[in-house]
Amino acid sequence: MSTNNSLLRKADLAIEDLRADGGELSPEQGAAFIRKLIKQPTLIRMCRVIEMLAPKRKINKIGFGKRILRKATSGVALRAEQRSKPTTEQIQLDTKEQIAEVRLPYDVLEDNIERAMSANNEASNTGPGGLRQTIIDLIGERAALDMEELGILADLAYANPDDQDDEDYLAQLDGWLKRGSEDGNVANIANASISKDVFKRGLKTMPSQYQRNKAALTHLVSVNNETEYRDTLADRGTALGDQMTQGNSPAYAYGSPVLPVALMPEDKGLYTDPLNLIFGIQRQVSMEFDKDITARVYIIVLTCRIDFQIEEAEALVEYEDIASI
Repeated sequence: MSTNNSLLRKADLAIEDLRADGGELSPEQGAAFIRKLIKQPTLIRMCRVIEMLAPKRKINKIGFGKRILRKATSGVALRAEQRSKPTTEQIQLDTKEQIAEVRLPYDVLEDNIERAMSANNEASNTGPGGLRQTIIDLIGERAALDMEELGILADLAYANPDDQDDEDYLAQLDGWLKRGSEDGNVANIANASISKDVFKRGLKTMPSQYQRNKAALTHLVSVNNETEYRDTLADRGTALGDQMTQGNSPAYAYGSPVLPVALMPEDKGLYTDPLNLIFGIQRQVSMEFDKDITARVYIIVLTCRIDFQIEEAEALVEYEDIASI
C-alpha cells in the first residue's frame, strides 16, 4: 500500500493539474459536474434542465389559447375579428451566483484516495483524473441537495432572524413553490390529511386543457405524505394493498403518480408535469483549488450560477395547507 506521503504527493499533482486551468472546469468536466448534480436529488432529476451559456436566457412560448376553427361559408372569407393569431410570451432565466468553500483535511483525502473504491471492489482512486472525479462527486452530492432546496423553497420575502446565512440563501430569488402560489393554480386543502380526496381536488383545480395526459402529470409531495398515502392504499385487502406495503413501485392517484420529494414542506405539494419546472444552470462552473499547509487542508471553492422558473404556470397546481402528520 502507498505511504501517506506518496498519496499526498499524488494529491498535490492532481491539485496542480486542476489549478493549471485557472480554476474553470473544461466543458467535459463541467458537463460531468452538471450530470452529477442532476442525478442526485429527487426533483432536479425530473425537471427540465437548461444549460446556459450566459447569465440571462429568454425562453419563447407560442400557442393558441382559444378555439381557432370557425364555420365556413362558401366563397366568404372570415371577418377580421374571426381570424386567429397565436399568443406569444417569454419567460426569462436570470441566474444568481452561488459559492461554496470546501476544506478537505489531508488525512480524509488520504483515506479517500486509497480506500474510496474498496467497498465496491473497484480499483484505488489514484489513476489519472481519479482525484478530480472524487472531488466532483463529493461536492456534487451536497451541492445538488442545496440547489434543490433553493428551487423548492426560495422566496424573495423569506426571513429568518435567527440565521442570516439561511435568510440570505433562500431570499435570493423565487422558487417553484413561490411562483406556483402567485402565478399557478392553488388547491387549498384546508388542513385535511393526505388522501385520495386531496389529489382529486388537485385534479379538479387543474384547467381541463392540461389534463389530457394524466400519466405525464405528477403529484409531488413530502416523503411523509407519500408514505401516508401508501398506507391508506395498503389498508385494502387486495393485491394492491400488499404491493403498497412490500413493493416500491409508484403509487397513483387518478392516473398520475404520487412521488416523494425530500425537501418538500409537509403542508405543501405540486401537481404538474415535472418538465414544466425549469432549472437553469450556467455551464461556466468554476472550481479553484489551494491548500493551507499549516492547517493541513486542501481548499476547494466552487462557484456556479443558477435560476429556477415555471414554463407554463397555468399547467401547475400547488397544494397548500395539507395537515401536518
